[in-house]
Amino acid sequence: MNRQQPSPMPSHRYRDVFARVPVPPVDRTWPDRRITRAPLWVPVDLRDGNQALADPMDPERKRKFFELMVAIGYKEIEVGYPSASQTDFDFVRMLATSDLVPSDVTIVVFTPARRDLIERTVESVAGMRGDVVIHLYAATAPVWRDVVLRKSRDELASMIYAGSEEILRLTGDSVRFQFSPEVYNLTEPDYVLELADHLTKQWDATPERPVIMNLPATVEVATPNVYADQIEYMHQNLPRRDGVILSVHPHNDRGTGIACAELAVLAGAQRVEGCIFGNGERTGNVDIATLALNLHAQGVDPMVDFSGIDRIREVVEYCTRMPIHPRHPYVGELVYTAFSGTHQDAIRKGFAVQGPGRWEVPYLPIDPADVGRGYEAVVRVNSQSGKGGIAHVLESVYGIQVPVAEERAFAQQVQRHTDATGREASAEELKALYEEVYGCSN
Repeated sequence: MNRQQPSPMPSHRYRDVFARVPVPPVDRTWPDRRITRAPLWVPVDLRDGNQALADPMDPERKRKFFELMVAIGYKEIEVGYPSASQTDFDFVRMLATSDLVPSDVTIVVFTPARRDLIERTVESVAGMRGDVVIHLYAATAPVWRDVVLRKSRDELASMIYAGSEEILRLTGDSVRFQFSPEVYNLTEPDYVLELADHLTKQWDATPERPVIMNLPATVEVATPNVYADQIEYMHQNLPRRDGVILSVHPHNDRGTGIACAELAVLAGAQRVEGCIFGNGERTGNVDIATLALNLHAQGVDPMVDFSGIDRIREVVEYCTRMPIHPRHPYVGELVYTAFSGTHQDAIRKGFAVQGPGRWEVPYLPIDPADVGRGYEAVVRVNSQSGKGGIAHVLESVYGIQVPVAEERAFAQQVQRHTDATGREASAEELKALYEEVYGCSN
């Protein structure tokens, strides 16, 4: 049945995740669980997303993006890498010395485990209103340890503990703490547990003042079920679990970042870091807008507001200087549009019976009006369209009701027109063609 032939690509150069890192057996509960409430969303557009831009955001763009995230309803926002550049430092200082940060919004700042950079980071948040999280990170996977940092496990652990002690010395009880073992998904689980045990003890993790343990899939290397197993293993084995917020930060190298995040939440993650519409290094960070609207589409309140999605897209495109794909879930220009005749017919019939109750229109997983879209672009006509779609456009735009007896014949006229032009027919063109063929617009 399958006549595919071996490719010339050197696939033998690569190993699967099981050959690269121990994936311990786990007593899985995640396959039987459901997501019934939103996790804590943490947009990292101003730090991780900004680092991925060819032209990083200037102060005006960063401010505009921050104000957008507050308006959407995010309550914890990573705002920068203050020790990386003067621009980032100055932006954090601006937030600390202005009234832009609502009292119920937690600010997160990011730092490597180096004393001078930690000092600069702590300096940047001095006087910040509300809660502050200092996010300490270090790459912990073997290849990064051996090739990039050139440190043994013990040497790297000592560096991390020195950094965590420095943050504690400089801040005391004035901030909360977060640690990311970068490339967690390729790090030995026993090593991550060793680090977590030390840090949660050192930082005195309690339910009243929890420590955030963030477990990034910095480079996506496995199917989403493997990441879910890795997260559930930590969920079941983390020391001081009731004093830990288990967080995830999936990237999208395999194109499955969304699935990894959703399965991670099933597996015990309480917090998700990502970018609005998925900007980020390489193929991007996980898209937390899509994640939120996936919940909405399942009847779960996402606890953030995307009811004006076109305005949100406009700001994100301006700030990142990158266009959003027309097929991007929920926000793309074409994601609520049907060209196919069979789809159009089903949508037309669905609209005809849809009442004020639960949404059940074929091919439309949510009501476009939920995100501020109208219905005028739901059906568009080209050479692939059918009689139902053509009739729907004329009726919805102009109130022209094509008699059932005329629908098929007129659809043939439209198809000849679109075949000849090789492009979509606008509503205006359909109306003009109908008047030309039938002499009126009843």
